[in-house]
Amino acid sequence: MTSAYSTMNRRADFVAANAGLRVARPGFVLLAKPNGGQGMRAGITVTKKIGNAVVRNRMKRRFRALLREMLPEHGLADTDHVLIGRDNGVERDFSLLREELLAALTRAEAGKGDPPRRKGGPRRGKR
Repeated sequence: MTSAYSTMNRRADFVAANAGLRVARPGFVLLAKPNGGQGMRAGITVTKKIGNAVVRNRMKRRFRALLREMLPEHGLADTDHVLIGRDNGVERDFSLLREELLAALTRAEAGKGDPPRRKGGPRRGKR
C-alpha cells in the first residue's frame, strides 16, 4: 500500500518550508509551502522544549496518525506540509487535533496564513 504523500527527511526541506505559509493552532503549527511539483510531502518537528523523549515520540506518533488520515483527502497538491508540535498538543483530544488540522489546511489552501513572526527572540534588559 503506497501512501498519498512522501515523508520529508532532509533539513533543507524543513528550512525551505519555514519560508512558506504559517498557520498556528493550539496543538501545533502548520507550515505549508509549494514544492515545485515534487508531490505532496509531510514532515514533523517536535523540539526538546515539549518534554522528554517519551512525550516527544508520543506526539510524533499522534501527528503521523493525523497526517495519514487527513492529508490524502485534504492536503494541498505539490506542497510540503510540516507540523511543529506545541506544548499542549500531546494532551489534546485527537478529534480536536483533527478539527484543528482541517481548519489549518483550509486556511492554507485559501492562502490565509498568520502574520509573519517578528525577528529576534524575547527582549531582555541590559546585563
